[in-house]
Amino acid sequence: MSHAADLPHVVIVGCGFAGLAAARGLAAAPCRVTVIDRRNHHLFQPLLYQVATAALSPADIAWPIRALLARQANAEVQLGRVTGVDPEDRSVLPEGGRRVAYDRLVLATGARHSCCGQNAWEAVAPGLKKIDDATLIRQRVLLAFERAELEPHPTERSALLTFVVVGGGPTGVEMAGAIAELARYALAADFRPIDTRAARTVLLEAGPRLLPSFPPELSEAAAATLRRLGVEVRLGRPVTGCDEQGVVVDGQRIPTRTIVWGAVSSPRPPGAGSAYPATGPGG
Repeated sequence: MSHAADLPHVVIVGCGFAGLAAARGLAAAPCRVTVIDRRNHHLFQPLLYQVATAALSPADIAWPIRALLARQANAEVQLGRVTGVDPEDRSVLPEGGRRVAYDRLVLATGARHSCCGQNAWEAVAPGLKKIDDATLIRQRVLLAFERAELEPHPTERSALLTFVVVGGGPTGVEMAGAIAELARYALAADFRPIDTRAARTVLLEAGPRLLPSFPPELSEAAAATLRRLGVEVRLGRPVTGCDEQGVVVDGQRIPTRTIVWGAVSSPRPPGAGSAYPATGPGG
């Protein structure tokens, strides 16, 4: 039997669904596995929208990576943000000047939300990719109702009670439906000066239908369900402006103080803002 140090070393960067599946898939393989992630937990992203609308606690959808791989004898876990890869030296470069050599490398760093190249929009239109995003959106949604209750001016109160979700993919559809249900049912008895059921939820999709990666009949069913919940579904309507006062669609502004970006995602390279692939000295 080979000594462990002589076995091929597989380094997996990222422990989302792909990274965790890759690590577990190598459980019986004759190799050493090192999983490196900048967070110490694996996140069940499909339920982030429920954290964002206060239906679940963050702890309900996040599990320690070390616990998930504790029984896998050939796997170890390292906490670290990988800033690049040196392919000539066959090593990954976590922050702090360390190098982790590999024989095989799996990059499973996932995706981040992207506001169609409009970086200025991201501060007012957060995406939903991690727990921090979900808790920020939850805070903004709940505070909008609190502020609306105390707002004496009808125009500003209306803007506070208007919630705009951009993007008709799974994230956008789930978020729009959850916000509408929150306003119509969960909060209806909690606020007396305002009627939360009168809150307006708008879902904007630039394409011709919701859930474009699904069969058309599911798109139609999703749109019908959302409309029954009171969601305004607008198709073929790209956003052309986005700021703290609202969004601009078809040259008209929708006044809102809460925007959620559920549209375009872009691949996340190892290390936010870093060049990839990175090279070592002299590379």
